[in-house]
Amino acid sequence: MLNCSKLFSNGPDDCYIKNLDLQDSEKKDLLGARVEIRNALKDNLPAALEQLVGHAFEKPRFYTQGSWAYKTLNAPLQGNQQADLDDGCYLPLSYLQEIKKPSTAAKIFFQAVEKTLQPLADENGWTLVSTKPTCTRIIINNKAHIDIPLYAIEDTEFETLTKAAAVTMDGMFTEAKYESWDQLPRVKVLLAHRNDDWIDSDPRAVKDWFDAQCKLKGDQLRDVVRYLKGYRDFIWEEGGPTSILLMAAAAPLFKKFHGRDDLALEEVLRGLPNVLRGVVNNPVNEKECLTNRISAEELSDIANQYEDLNSKLSAALASNDTVSVCHWLRNEFGTRLPNRPDLVTVTTPDETIKLSPAAILPTPLVGRTEAG
Repeated sequence: MLNCSKLFSNGPDDCYIKNLDLQDSEKKDLLGARVEIRNALKDNLPAALEQLVGHAFEKPRFYTQGSWAYKTLNAPLQGNQQADLDDGCYLPLSYLQEIKKPSTAAKIFFQAVEKTLQPLADENGWTLVSTKPTCTRIIINNKAHIDIPLYAIEDTEFETLTKAAAVTMDGMFTEAKYESWDQLPRVKVLLAHRNDDWIDSDPRAVKDWFDAQCKLKGDQLRDVVRYLKGYRDFIWEEGGPTSILLMAAAAPLFKKFHGRDDLALEEVLRGLPNVLRGVVNNPVNEKECLTNRISAEELSDIANQYEDLNSKLSAALASNDTVSVCHWLRNEFGTRLPNRPDLVTVTTPDETIKLSPAAILPTPLVGRTEAG
């Protein structure tokens, strides 16, 4: 049997997880663009809104979203794939409710944001995209973009909105039109939608869920999710499973194998195809079925691809040919997985069995006794 873990994770040395990272210059470009976009919105959005509405507005606040905040962001690999940074823009709900119709408020919010950002985009040679239903997109180069979803948040929540959190735009939304603010769900956060006015969508919940999963099970879970996404980007130039679907499906299957990312990945892959063939809900909203957002044909293809990957990885780990195993795995993950037979070691079945993880038990309830 083989230990291929160092092909996946090997500290600062050549390995798959390192090769999935954005280059420092790419991170700098994204973060620099985020600063410029935030500054433009803070400085100019209130005036743009006042001009359209007729009353003063607060400066917006921001909340970083998506894979960047989950720490599962990979560099793009092929075709039109791009790294994305989602940065939510928030205004107090009471200010937007001064605009009597919710549909009008959503349209004005988008209009003011795009009026504010268009000069900045022109100045930097960026492209502003106003066709996404749940955000304004700024394409900063051919490899990266920033999405700005727009939110109305309860005033008390707005006051405490001081740090970044995350949600992807992959969830399922309830399509509805609202004639009055009283008809909207009684929630703390609403997402502006170009076609459906406002949607119940608090972007902090998924981040809290995934952080809790990683705290319970270890950061190896983040790496396994990144491996699943890296495989996706190699197999599908476009499409494939969404990031939140992979996270929601993989987290319950994950078991920690100390120092053996290959075994941790194999463990998830063993159950992933059948999970994807079933029903996978949003982990923080059981009413949102993530698998229903993909056609039955595409979902079957996704499950079959990950089933094939499981077979190939298991066969590789069971072999004794360190040279061939690199070739086999690079056929599955691409050239970002290094061709380094010297990083692969031979191990025994007994050594592998010793790494089998203990079950993770829930913490007993505080104040309860386990005595008879």
